[in-house]
Formats: sequence, C-alpha cells, structure tokens
Amino acid sequence: MNKKAKESRYRTVKAYENSEFLHSRDARSLRIQAEYLEPETRFENFNVKDTIVFFGSARTKSRRQAQKALREAKKSPASKKDLVIAERDLKMSRYYEEARELAKQLTYWSKDLSEEGGEHRFIICTGGGPGIMEAANRGASEAKGLNIGLNISLPFEQHDNPYITRHLGFEFHYFFMRKFWFVYLAKVIVVFPGGFGTLDELFEVVTLDQTGKLSKPIKIVLYGEQYWKDIINFEALAEYGTISPDDLDMMYITDNVGDAFDYIITELAENALAHPGGVL
Repeated sequence: MNKKAKESRYRTVKAYENSEFLHSRDARSLRIQAEYLEPETRFENFNVKDTIVFFGSARTKSRRQAQKALREAKKSPASKKDLVIAERDLKMSRYYEEARELAKQLTYWSKDLSEEGGEHRFIICTGGGPGIMEAANRGASEAKGLNIGLNISLPFEQHDNPYITRHLGFEFHYFFMRKFWFVYLAKVIVVFPGGFGTLDELFEVVTLDQTGKLSKPIKIVLYGEQYWKDIINFEALAEYGTISPDDLDMMYITDNVGDAFDYIITELAENALAHPGGVL
C-alpha cells in the first residue's frame, strides 16, 4: 500500500473513544451513568462520607465587591436606579460574609471529627459557582478543609469559583444528576437567600422528605429570617390545608451564624453521629 493510500484509509475507533457517538442521543444513558459513577469514584478516593450543603444566590456579592460597586456608582454619572441597586447589593452582601463565616466554623468542627475517625465528615458542598456558593467554599478553604463544588453547565452566571478543593470540583450536564449528588451525601442543607434555582433546590429536598423518599434525616436550615418571611408564607400553606402543620418542622429558620452553627452541630451529633448510616 502506498503512502497516500495509507494516509487516506478510514481508521476504526473504539466505541468508548468515539466522541461523535458519546455525544449522540443513543449514548445519553452512558452520559447519565458517567455522571453517577465518576463522582462516586472521586468521593471514595477522598474518603468523603457526608456533606453539609449550602444553597443560595449566585448574584450575591462579597462586602468588598459591593462596597467597590457602590463607590463607583456614587462617583460616576450613573442613573439613580444604578445607585439603588448598588446600595441593595451592599445590604445583601451580609449573606455572603455570613455564609463564609458559617462554612468556616463548620469546617473547623468537622476537621476535628475527621482527625478522630480518619474519615472526612460533613464536608462543605455547594453548587460550585459564584455568590453564596463561592462564600461557602471560601470559608471552608480558609479553614484549610476539603470542600466540594457541583457545578452545572449554563449559558450565563455559572462558573466555578477558585476556592473549591482541587479534584473535588465537578461539571454536570444534567440537573437531575447534580441534584442527586446534592442530596445523596447531605446530612444538613443550609439555604441562603436565592432565586428560582435556590427555591427549586429547596423544594426538591422538602418534597423528598415530606413524601418519605429519604431514608436518612436531612435537616434544612433557612438562613435570613426576614427574607424567607417576605418570600414564602409557609404558615399560609398549613392554614389553607395544603400541607400538614407538622411539615413546618422540617425547616429551621435563623438569622445568626452562631445560632445556625449550634443548631447544625447539635442535630448532627444526635442524628448522623449517634446513628450512622442511612442512604437516599
């Protein structure tokens, strides 16, 4: 065979190296399975047993970012609307700083447990993006602890933050697989102020709990008392009879880092540590 014919000859390729096939409709089940097996392998390699998940808005700025934006809004000939937005963002930045501090305190506490048992317990886990997610990953990183980022491919807003532990940052295509990994390892979920995505994640977990689809207790902490009172009238759901009054006990509302920390470690000590085990 001459050189020209050899170069032009069609080359076969192994099925698992066929990129066109792997991205096709026929291989969807393989992609879904990969988004289950690949994270599972990494969690096993890092000996991660369970997590504390932080949900919240990707748009929440740090105090430093918000202060800088406000200074620029005051200096530039911006519209009054821009100034109002900058002032609002500075007010909301408290949630970034408090998520950061809470994640830091919980990481110090979990590291002490890990040293005793050799397992990585109650690792901070977020959606891996900016805002509240960045704040929680940042706090855990500042405490020199492992932390997880379960990112999702989106056309806007979402990019992985720089504080996620190397090799524990994930990029999901399927929302439902990402949600699975949020819940599967979670023992506590802390929900800071957020938008549609945060509400979707919150009600997913509440529904699983209410319908008995969880074989382990997952405590839900709603952080930001006034925000949650303004956004959702949970009591009205019970008053109208669309949920049971007991369903309200699934959520603990607080507005203080110290109170949230005490509640979380108490619940984990009574449930997850005293009664280990239980899977989704």
